[in-house]
Amino acid sequence: MTKYYTVILLIFTSLIGFAQNSETQAESYYKKGEFNKALIIYQNLFSEKPSSYKYVDKLVDIHQQLEAYNEAEILLKKQLAKKRDPMLVVALGYNYQLIDSLDRAKELYEEAITFADTKPYYIYSIAKKFEDYSLLNEAIRLYEKGKNLTIDRNYNIQLARIYGDLGNVEKMFENYVEYVEYKPNYLSNIKRAISDFISESSTNENNIYLRRALLKKIQQQPQPYWYEMLSWLYVQEKAYNKSFIQEKALYKRNPESLDRVISLANMAHKDNDDSTAKAIFNFVLETTQDQSTALTAHQHILEIDSKNADKNRLNQIDETYQSLFKEYGKTQFTIGLQLAYGKFLAFNKKDTKRATEFLKTSLKQDISYYRKSKIKLLLADILVLQEKFNEALIFYSQIQAEMKNSTIAQEARFKVAKTSYYKGDFDWAESQLKILKSSTSQLIANDALDLKLLISDNKFEDSLQTSLKLYAKADLYAFQNKIDDAISILDLILEEHKTENIIPQTLFQQGKLYEKKELYTKAEANYQTILTNYSEGILIDDAIFYLAELYNTQLAQPEEAKALYEKIIFEHQDSIYYIEARKKFRMLRGDSIN
Repeated sequence: MTKYYTVILLIFTSLIGFAQNSETQAESYYKKGEFNKALIIYQNLFSEKPSSYKYVDKLVDIHQQLEAYNEAEILLKKQLAKKRDPMLVVALGYNYQLIDSLDRAKELYEEAITFADTKPYYIYSIAKKFEDYSLLNEAIRLYEKGKNLTIDRNYNIQLARIYGDLGNVEKMFENYVEYVEYKPNYLSNIKRAISDFISESSTNENNIYLRRALLKKIQQQPQPYWYEMLSWLYVQEKAYNKSFIQEKALYKRNPESLDRVISLANMAHKDNDDSTAKAIFNFVLETTQDQSTALTAHQHILEIDSKNADKNRLNQIDETYQSLFKEYGKTQFTIGLQLAYGKFLAFNKKDTKRATEFLKTSLKQDISYYRKSKIKLLLADILVLQEKFNEALIFYSQIQAEMKNSTIAQEARFKVAKTSYYKGDFDWAESQLKILKSSTSQLIANDALDLKLLISDNKFEDSLQTSLKLYAKADLYAFQNKIDDAISILDLILEEHKTENIIPQTLFQQGKLYEKKELYTKAEANYQTILTNYSEGILIDDAIFYLAELYNTQLAQPEEAKALYEKIIFEHQDSIYYIEARKKFRMLRGDSIN
């Protein structure tokens, strides 16, 4: 008896395997458009399983692909005679629509929709069938009906998606907002879903729709998630001051953490909205009881105040740093403030001697290797600023030895390469950069690759490597903020090395420095020269994008900018600027959906 059951089991298993293989082959034929071959296999499978809805659905689809509408109708009617399945009713209606029997199709659609009145739990399945046939208005009717008939279920996500497909953005937002009210913990998902429909412009129609919907909700029911969503919208528009108002309202309702407020301040600071960033950090100072948070706020305020400050103001800021050190001390807890002060002395007050002395004193504290590495990294940067390259290399190398395989060690290795490059030791620099191409930090890897290509493409141009040494000197001057000197050296390369490969790189670098000096027409000329004379070079997409940004943000020539963004979209689809170019192009074109 055991052997008998074993044989039966083997036969049954073989039949299942055969059916699965047949279905896989049929699906393969279907995807290739070989519908006649797929039809034969599905008919055999259906004859073995005549109750399978899946095979009925596939056979109807294949008949319709082959324009055999009569065969599809016969099959559907035969199945409906057994059971009045509403999904098959929709399929039959669609079959009539394909042969332009629209009245008969409409009757069957109405039958399927009415079916939901007595059996509302079929709503999703029927509506999904309508969606499969792109009968979106019928699907909307069912989902709207479901709001009243099945109060334990929610169809806002489905409705939002359909309205989005129809281009009815206002109704799409309305349903997404309603879903947030139904499931507030899905707010992050909803923000991702609507982000493509929002632009940086507060006057964009879609932004107005969403803002209006959220303000209405806040008036009706001031829940935290409405403030959070409105704050997010203002951030997309870079209206950080308005976002701050919402974040303050959120904090007052739940004063447990200032993390969201601090994150907003950092975003505003990064986006050069210093007045808003400073206002937020001042709010943090007034509010927090945490010493570490207060120190961070003080540090950011001082960094903002240091920008473009005159000599008297810089002296006042210096005194503020000193008073903070008196209040909080110079310990492991104030390393962030000590680093900020070292940077302030070197880069703002231009007092590199005091900066190095101060940071060397900080190194003597009883602190972790990581904190020491942060100090050494800045100290070495300042030594490079002073052109004390060998001493700087010692500190960078110490970081690599003490913090092996860490991101900060990789950063130190990159700076070893950059320092060697400044010195004109291109072979050693290149050997370090080869290692960094596989860095775990994408930013370091990209920077390493860019510098390696610069060196390898130009170090054999002439035996003395004159042009590359000049370019490295200009790079150093740019790092030292000696912009005029850097521009002059790049001019020398352009005049004396006209036939060399380094010219497009020189034009591009000089263009960026012109922008820093707000000499926008000169920057435009440089980028335009790359487009005209070096259109096959590796910098072409960089030059196109930078010129487009220049036209868009500084030279008030939106049509020229739009044409250049479009050029990246259609001719440089592998460019790192592709996504941003597409976004800016759509904004300039005035698309209602971004």
